[in-house]
Amino acid sequence: VQLQASGGGLVQVGESLTLSCANSGRYGFYAVGWFRQAPGKEREPVAVITWRNGVKYYTDNVKGRFTLSRDATKNTAYLQMSSLKVEDTAVYYCATTTQRVFGPSNSDLYEFWGQGTQVTVSS
Repeated sequence: VQLQASGGGLVQVGESLTLSCANSGRYGFYAVGWFRQAPGKEREPVAVITWRNGVKYYTDNVKGRFTLSRDATKNTAYLQMSSLKVEDTAVYYCATTTQRVFGPSNSDLYEFWGQGTQVTVSS
């Protein structure tokens, strides 16, 4: 099982980035979740997309700025981030879960994780 998160980088406030989460595993899963961890803080959920139906959930602090999508043919999920803020600076992780989730939730529900990609938003 391998999840590869990519697309992070250094941007200015207000700019955009798109993260990708490529899944090379051959297993079924219910959803792909995105999480982030800022320096000195706990990892927090950001958004989640169900794989079969593409239902999307966002936390309040990214709603309206971040957009989830997926490409089943490439087995890849995307997190498009716009209007980035300094407080969005963090290492971003993607993860998959076989459990039914109905919103951004505790990371304990996710079985497989990517290695993380750094997003830095500079003012």
